[in-house]
Parts: sequence; structure tokens; C-alpha cells
Amino acid sequence: MVNEVFGTSATPSGAGQDGAGRDDGAPVRIGALVPLTRPGWVGAGQHLLAGLELAVREVNAEGGIAGRPLELVVRDTAADPERATAAVDELADLGVAALAGEYHSVVARTVATRADALGLPYLCSSAVLDTLTDRPTDWVARLSPPQSRGWRTYADFLVGAGHSRVAVATQPSVYWAAGTRILRDHLVARGGSVVEIDLRETSPADLCDQLADRSATVLLLLAGHPEPAVPIVTSVRRDPRLAGLLIGAPAGQPELAEWETLLGDDGTAVPFLRYLPECLTPLGTRVESALYQRLGGPPSFVAFEGYDTIAVLADVLRSCGTDRARVAGAWPNVAVDGTRGRISFSREPGIGVWQWAGPPIQVVDRAPEERTRFRVLHAG
Repeated sequence: MVNEVFGTSATPSGAGQDGAGRDDGAPVRIGALVPLTRPGWVGAGQHLLAGLELAVREVNAEGGIAGRPLELVVRDTAADPERATAAVDELADLGVAALAGEYHSVVARTVATRADALGLPYLCSSAVLDTLTDRPTDWVARLSPPQSRGWRTYADFLVGAGHSRVAVATQPSVYWAAGTRILRDHLVARGGSVVEIDLRETSPADLCDQLADRSATVLLLLAGHPEPAVPIVTSVRRDPRLAGLLIGAPAGQPELAEWETLLGDDGTAVPFLRYLPECLTPLGTRVESALYQRLGGPPSFVAFEGYDTIAVLADVLRSCGTDRARVAGAWPNVAVDGTRGRISFSREPGIGVWQWAGPPIQVVDRAPEERTRFRVLHAG
């Protein structure tokens, strides 16, 4: 729980003008930003929203926020930074006490930047880009691990598995570029190499030809899902010249059921990052069952991130009220039992937002003999 409240160092114009101190039973609103339409990753958005909604329902069943119901005001970002910026402005005008959510890192960066400018607390659920903001801010906190930590863990897995020559098939993006840089820095320091293949100029068939001519033992998909990731996997799996090539997807494309549905056996043995512990907390076990019923299948780590987001915000709001500056000032004092561990925030070198330092990281894949079963290959 939040032990005590501290104000931020400065309150931008308009901050705190969100109905603080109201006792008329009006809902306490949280703005939820999720990708629910293409080109956003819809499956990830659905899981994120399921976790957010489940937690809100449970908060309200326990009496809400000082007797006031908690209410999500949901906006679809569709992985579009401009659309997300407009949504943040709208939600700020609607008087939300805080923002929550988002999966895509480039969109979350836009949300964080705008939230910082408006003086609106934002708890980022599931985006990992290290530089969510260009400058340190007290307005933004994050549950997911920074990309530098997760992708270094993935690089450690590759080295441990005997892979040092890596090809990355990538699209233009701040997120993919940052991931490539992290992998290169980590692997080259250990005697490895990373070669980039630009997917703007390369068809899946051309990619296979290039891979056949190179000595890489790993192909990493730094590309969107389902296009072009799915056709690339299909082409590589069908090419006898590449029978020994490991395909990897550190960004987590194989996590959701759509991957298994589209690729079948071709989608197995593709290692990816997910943010779950070896064992969920007792809360996590209960939430897992409820999310399974809500989603009609196993919940991804993204759904747990959504639930934990509301668990943290509800605790802060109960302790601080709805004044935005007081909410943001409470980040360093959070201590909440989440589904995947005890959540608290701190400052980390190179990270400009309040960061949960302890989210679990695993490298997993889908088992070839049982596509719906995940094998843990490495933990960091």
C-alpha cells in the first residue's frame, strides 16, 4: 500500500483540477488506452483490457474508492501516436484522475510525453521502450521492465544456447532500432555478431535467399504481427536450406493464441520474452482463473499487467484521493501485492520514469509436441 504521500516538485497548469475532494458519489475515472483495432495488435489490447476491467470490477465489489465507483474510460489507440495524443487530451478534459495501459512502445512514449506536459499521472502497463520520455518526470510510472533489461536477458539466452551469429529481420521503428542496438551491444561484447535485413526491401523469399548465403544461426523477427512475421516464419520453415536455423521473436509475437492458430506447428520452438514468474502469487492464481473465464482461454502476461495496473492505481487513489499531483507524488511510496510479485517503484539509471524494478522475465517457446504448452528456456 502507499505509506505516505509526497507532492511533486512542480504542478503544471491545470494539474489537480479533477474533482479532488468530491463526496457526491460520482465515479472516479481512469483513462484506459489500449490497441483494439488494426494496425494495433488487437489480441494484446484485448488481453490488456480484460485485466484492467477485471480489476475494476473487483475494486468496485470491495466498495470502490472511498465509496465512489471506479470507472474506466476506454479509448482505442490503434497503435497510432496521433490518435493516442488526441485521446490523452480528451481524457484530461473529462477529468480522469490518471491514465493507464497501452501496449505499443511508440504509442506509450507519446502518451507519456503528453501526460507529462499536462500534469496527468500515467501508469504504463505493458510498453518497454527505455526512453518513454526525453526527460525525467514524476508523472509517469511503469510496470513492464525496460527493454534494455529484457532484451539483454534474451541475448544471454542466445549466448547460453550457443548462438553468436544473429540476423535480425526488421522494420523501421524506434522500438525495433532500440532492440537491435541492445542485442548488438550485448552480443558483440561476447564475441558475437548481428546483421540487419531491412524488410522494406525484402520479401519472405528474398529473405530466405539472404539467410542461406549467410552464416547466421538465428533469425530474429523484429517485425509486426501477423504481417510480415507470419509469412516470414512460413517461408523459413518451408526452406530446406534453413532447416537448422533458430527463429526467435523477442517482442513476444508467439504469446497469444492467434500465433498458434495461424502457424500451427510452424509456430513452435520460437523463443520469445514474457513477463511472468515461475509461480504466480496467490492473488495471481485466483486472477488467472478469472481471466481464463473472461478470455475463453489462457491469459497472457499482458492481461496480468492490466490487472496489476488497476491494483496499484486503486491503492494510490484510496490513500491519496483523486488530486493528480498527489497521485503522481505517491509513486515512490507504492508497495502493492500484485499477481506476479510485490510492486514498488524506484529510479533506475537511464530511465526517466518511475520503474518497477522487479518484474519477472522469462524466455519461453511453444512446445513442438504440444503447441499450447509453453517451455521456460531461460529466466532473468
